[in-house]
Amino acid sequence: MRGPGRCRERIYAFLRRRKTVVTLRGITSNSLSRFRVGEEAGRIAKQMATFQQPMEVIVATRNKGKLREFRDALKGLNLRIYGLNDFSDVPEVEEDGRSFTENALKKARFYARVFGKLTLADDSGLEVDSLRGQPGVHSARYAGERASSQKNNQKLLREMQGVPISKRGARFKCVIAVKSPAGREVLAEGSCRGRIGFKERGRKGFGYDPLFILPRDGRTMAELSLEAKNRISHRGKALRKIRKIIRSFS
Repeated sequence: MRGPGRCRERIYAFLRRRKTVVTLRGITSNSLSRFRVGEEAGRIAKQMATFQQPMEVIVATRNKGKLREFRDALKGLNLRIYGLNDFSDVPEVEEDGRSFTENALKKARFYARVFGKLTLADDSGLEVDSLRGQPGVHSARYAGERASSQKNNQKLLREMQGVPISKRGARFKCVIAVKSPAGREVLAEGSCRGRIGFKERGRKGFGYDPLFILPRDGRTMAELSLEAKNRISHRGKALRKIRKIIRSFS
């Protein structure tokens, strides 16, 4: 598939052969027809217009931090990305699945029907070794329905009182589901190992990031820039897989 830069080069070469002087910036099939430069240039201009139209994508989340990570990881793909908060009166989906995959698929399928657009939905959470994988799929509501991140973190610290550093291993896990209105589905997973700290550190990120210590340099997820976090995080790894295949949905 030829990109817009390649198309511009072909139009420019075509116009030079015809000895026609025009400005290529903002060229369209209408302007080409006015100059009567032929069917070939018109066809190329239409192809350029197709390339220039961004594909609209729904990310099924109200979490501003999560949406920011999606947009950063998928930038440069000519997408117009919307979150659920960009719309009014959007119905909620009960995340009652027993796994991240079940919840991600349920959300992607539901909102693809609601909006009629390509939809990305993730379910992710923290699995702590000493808590036998908890809070897992209940990560966002560990301290109760609509609990704040601070309350969830405080509950986790209480649950882990007395647990030594050697047994505070944990991992973040993410499953992203992609669903097209035509019915096509794709899944991608990512995970990141670390350990749970004894107190919160850092003001970036969201959720359990201030407690999740990375083994390489001892920083928490909340002490990383967005770009650095996306390079190593569970969601960043899953999004890199999605990035490779999302063009095939256009």
